[in-house]
Amino acid sequence: MPSAGMGRTTPPFGRQFGRMRTPSSLGGKLILIMTAVGLVATIGITLLLAAIITPSFTTLEDKAVAAHVERTRAALSDYAANIESAARDYGDWNDGYSYLAQPGAAFKRASFSPRAMSDIGVDGMAYATPEGRVVTARWRDPAAGKDRPGIDAQLIATIDRTNIAQVLQGRRSGRFYARVGDSVAAIGVAQVRRSDGSGAARGYVVLARVVTSGQMSDRLKRDARIDLATIGDRYSVRSTRSKLVVAVPIIGADGHAVATTQLRIPRDISSLGRRMLLLAVAGSTVLLLLVLVVLRRMIARLVLRPLHRVESHMQRVRVSGSLALLEDDERRDEIGSLGRSFNAMLRQLKDLREQIEVQSFDLGRSESAVAVMHNVRNALNPISTILSQGIAQAAPIDRASIDRAVAELARGDLPEARRRKLATFVAAAIEAESTNRQATRRELEVGRAAMAHVLEIIGQQQRAAHERPALEVCDVSDIIARNATIARYSPGASIAFSFPAGPNLVMASRVILSQVIGNLFGNAVESIEARGTGSGSIAATIAKAGDRVIIQIHDDGEGFPPNVAAALFQRGFSTRAHKSGGLGLHWCANSVNAMEGSLRLGSNGPGLGAVAILTLRAGS
Repeated sequence: MPSAGMGRTTPPFGRQFGRMRTPSSLGGKLILIMTAVGLVATIGITLLLAAIITPSFTTLEDKAVAAHVERTRAALSDYAANIESAARDYGDWNDGYSYLAQPGAAFKRASFSPRAMSDIGVDGMAYATPEGRVVTARWRDPAAGKDRPGIDAQLIATIDRTNIAQVLQGRRSGRFYARVGDSVAAIGVAQVRRSDGSGAARGYVVLARVVTSGQMSDRLKRDARIDLATIGDRYSVRSTRSKLVVAVPIIGADGHAVATTQLRIPRDISSLGRRMLLLAVAGSTVLLLLVLVVLRRMIARLVLRPLHRVESHMQRVRVSGSLALLEDDERRDEIGSLGRSFNAMLRQLKDLREQIEVQSFDLGRSESAVAVMHNVRNALNPISTILSQGIAQAAPIDRASIDRAVAELARGDLPEARRRKLATFVAAAIEAESTNRQATRRELEVGRAAMAHVLEIIGQQQRAAHERPALEVCDVSDIIARNATIARYSPGASIAFSFPAGPNLVMASRVILSQVIGNLFGNAVESIEARGTGSGSIAATIAKAGDRVIIQIHDDGEGFPPNVAAALFQRGFSTRAHKSGGLGLHWCANSVNAMEGSLRLGSNGPGLGAVAILTLRAGS
């Protein structure tokens, strides 16, 4: 007989975590797959757009930077060309060559007057000999309206360091940039000679015009700054997230930079590229999300919902046992074909169930005689035990001793003390005999009840030989109590028995249910005896679940392997090698099915006991 003790084991954390990561439902898996596909597609589109858009806008930005560099260089060249043109015009003399031989105060006043410098828009002027020696120079601050002698000296030093012949390169005039004090100046150099070009050059005129950040900004129409600290012969670009800082070198007479013009250019093209990339990624992401949402809804509507309907119907079939057909939604796709196949399977199962029920009932009816004898044997076991105990039990007082005591009491010469002792002995013997008679009477009453049970089994079997059992409201607690003698009077082991009190009503045939429970108790007793401990326990529990009553009979017997639970109901199957038959459980299963119930057996393994679970309709 099977036994209880089937506990729940908590799955390892790794398995629980695996179930959290991988959904068990088809809908969850499809959503997970679509989400993964959407993420991969979004990442792929982002990388593709970044690979296409970013280099394109970077190229456009590089071209824009190159254009700004060329504009800056052109502005610097134009600025220097203007001062060169002014120097060339200023070097055209009709007379006055004698001033160069002996330049004096009058020469300086006439040639370097503030008005003259203001007219041609220069900050500094100088005259040099053909050998390049500066004979006179003047630097004037237009804002302050006065000369700056210190800057004069720096202008002279700059001219002295400059190879004027290299600047001119055989031309009449030339230009270059130079640091003069804390400023950068465009310097124009021209030969001093007659306007008609006759005669030899009598020296050089040098004009200097300061280049300011404001002037460069006005010319370039952009934020520009003259930087004296950052110097390099090639232009450089330093970028931030919002701006590009382009440093264009200002080249001096020796071909090296004397300062740089720094342009602060907003990164409009890069910003546009980033915005386009973000918009493209956002648009593609939104589109993918919309596609995923639509796919999810369509899959839920066309696949998951019909599958859930089929699953729910299968659950109802499993729980109720009713093989009702699934409602046909007239679909012509794979889901509709699945529903039609499922209905065809249910029809076949319904036909097979009816055939099996008819065959099982016929088989049970054909085996009823043997089944009755099996059940009668179980019911007669208490009677056999009671009779065996009564036969083996000796008389409480030896009859010969009582006869001798009575004969001795009849003597007239018996001493009084002896008489009292004998009277007490005879009274105790009579009391023991009376007690033994009462115990025997009680056991005979139990035996009579068991015999009445046997007769009831036989009579019920005779009445129901050719018809299904009629169901009535029965108190299963009372039936369990009546069959408890099978466990209490077990000849091979001392068994503790417990069951719930109070009425628990079920719909069943009272006699057949009593036989089924008696069989289950008999199997539990045999299982406990087979374990060989000499003692054991049987516990019956009753619980109500909806319109069903569940009776569980637990024992701590020898149990059985869990994989043979279904085979225990096969006719002729037994887990004990020394026992043949297996008729009891086969008959019990058929009888319970005929009463619209079910019978299951379970065990955790050999030596761990077993449980029989009997489910019947609840009585009203």
